[in-house]
Amino acid sequence: MDGLRSASDTIAAIATGAGEAGVGILRLSGSASQKIATILTKRDLTPRKAHYCVIHDLDDSVLDRGLVLSFPGPDSFTGEDVIEFHCHGSPVLLDTLLRCCAQLGARYAVAGEFSQRAFMNGKIDLAQAEAIADLISSSSEASMRAASRSLTGVFSQQIGELFEALVSLRAFIEAAIDFPEEEIDFLANSDVLERIQTLLAAVETLLASAKKGRALHRGLKLVIAGAPNAGKSSLMNQLVEKQSSIVTERAGTTRDLIRERLAIRGLPIEIVDTAGLRESDDPIEREGVKRAREEIRSADRVLLVCDDSIGGSRENAEELAEIFRGETSSDIPVTVLRNKCDLSGRTPGKQLSLSEVTEINISALSGEGVDDLRDHLLAAAGLENLGNSEFSARARHLDALERCLLSLRSAENQLSRYSAAELAAEELRLAQEQLGEISGRFTSDQLLGEIFSQFCIGK
Repeated sequence: MDGLRSASDTIAAIATGAGEAGVGILRLSGSASQKIATILTKRDLTPRKAHYCVIHDLDDSVLDRGLVLSFPGPDSFTGEDVIEFHCHGSPVLLDTLLRCCAQLGARYAVAGEFSQRAFMNGKIDLAQAEAIADLISSSSEASMRAASRSLTGVFSQQIGELFEALVSLRAFIEAAIDFPEEEIDFLANSDVLERIQTLLAAVETLLASAKKGRALHRGLKLVIAGAPNAGKSSLMNQLVEKQSSIVTERAGTTRDLIRERLAIRGLPIEIVDTAGLRESDDPIEREGVKRAREEIRSADRVLLVCDDSIGGSRENAEELAEIFRGETSSDIPVTVLRNKCDLSGRTPGKQLSLSEVTEINISALSGEGVDDLRDHLLAAAGLENLGNSEFSARARHLDALERCLLSLRSAENQLSRYSAAELAAEELRLAQEQLGEISGRFTSDQLLGEIFSQFCIGK
């Protein structure tokens, strides 16, 4: 990690957020932590007991009165001696206390250094460390609970079980290769292929769950697009359940981008209302259309709103989506929303679609059909059936699981088609390393630096 010095240093950081608060916490970790706490409190601390102390500065004047806790290593979060000062949450007070700790031999911690020390000392694995950051940044109750399950080891346990199964299978195959005199005809034994296929099924199931966890944490970016006066702003207001966008009878009211964040049954969503897509001589409106096209290119899904009361029903959903893609040069998934179905007489709700394009009849004014849209968005994210087994996951986890699947399929192919045991064993070794990347068994220092640098200071 950039900025890290010796891992034997004692580190200090303010662990609570910036700004004034009732309570502020300063945390120390390292061999000098207990000595620094003794100097600042002028008393010995009993492990894992909250002490009400007078906290002094280096001139022996009183800084504050608060709680001080001691967690000797290895029975602490980082595995090292840890001290926590729980003071009044004055930024000036906490900064002064932090400077005192630095003058007594601690150094300022860099982002994520406490969590990295916990990882390096075997207190948590890498997936659990990342779950700490996901828990802090969770934007909905569902994403918070998923991160909490990852932190308690739900994801790591499943990775560990698959890892051990791969180790066992590799050992069996390599023993047969190394000791042919034992006449272990594992190729004739269907159990080997069955074990690989069982692993394949388990990794596929885990990948599907990880994708749900990734969606829960990352959420979706939705861009509302369409012609002027189609009802885009009304839809925005309906989804966020407040008057976020200005709605008038005049076409082209929305000139700039309007962003809102919400959660639909636990799925975090960033939604962007855009200017109507049309040619215009107005330079302000042209700039709005330009920005709308830029937003579309970064969306996870576009909600293409059509005014169904003026003849939009003459074209089917697939044609509308293709016309839209041609205008925007975008291959982002499109959901066609036929708005104003209360005026056109079309039945509200989702319509059957013969392609990847979904068509939903809605009335953004009355809200008819909008629940069908919410159901559709959850299904598009793979979250239509949320339970209590989801865990948080990151893009690198999905990448590692997908590469693990490819290696397992290749191992299956090498055995079933070519009886190539050595090549199958090599593919299983790769699959094992790819799983190990998730927990941190096989991880480069550069990747560790990138991961922990994204944490906040004090974690």
